[in-house]
Amino acid sequence: MTMKTAPLLYCLAAGTLVLAGCESMSPGKTMSMLAFDQATVPESIRVPAGHKLAWETVGTGEITYECRDKANMAGQTEWVFVGPKAVLADRHGKQVGTYYGPPATWQALDGSRVTATQLAVAPAGTGNLPYQLVKANPAMGSGAMQGVTYIQRVALKGGVAPASPCTPAQKGTREIVKYQADYIFWKAL
Repeated sequence: MTMKTAPLLYCLAAGTLVLAGCESMSPGKTMSMLAFDQATVPESIRVPAGHKLAWETVGTGEITYECRDKANMAGQTEWVFVGPKAVLADRHGKQVGTYYGPPATWQALDGSRVTATQLAVAPAGTGNLPYQLVKANPAMGSGAMQGVTYIQRVALKGGVAPASPCTPAQKGTREIVKYQADYIFWKAL
């Protein structure tokens, strides 16, 4: 992920995903991170003004695809997205949540979770899922997900439909594809 050059200090609240300003915290309880730079992503997936970075995670996991009939195209088949399953980790590799679906759900270890509605996508390079901006629905449960308004998917590696054939004889076959993406969470100011 591309970052700004001016560092901001953030702390990871014990047991939660929420990052908050920590300039007054004592050494050893802060971690130095660089702020995610909105200017580094396509304009179509930028978060609207009036929101602040809440936290950043790295999702590592898999996406399941199934060979199915193409809609309204008799006798033709294609790989169809079934759902994701990923571990969400902080920038130090510690698990802080999960991502799964359908519906697309981001869940913190404290049990709070959000689903979301896709607003925009943009190409992220050959072989990679697209960049994505989603608008979060109200959080379920109290905890780290409360107040999340938008989620961006950036820094993508892999995840596209399999390159293997999907023929009528293979209908119902499932394949799992590995992927990685950064999920950037935003809250209103």
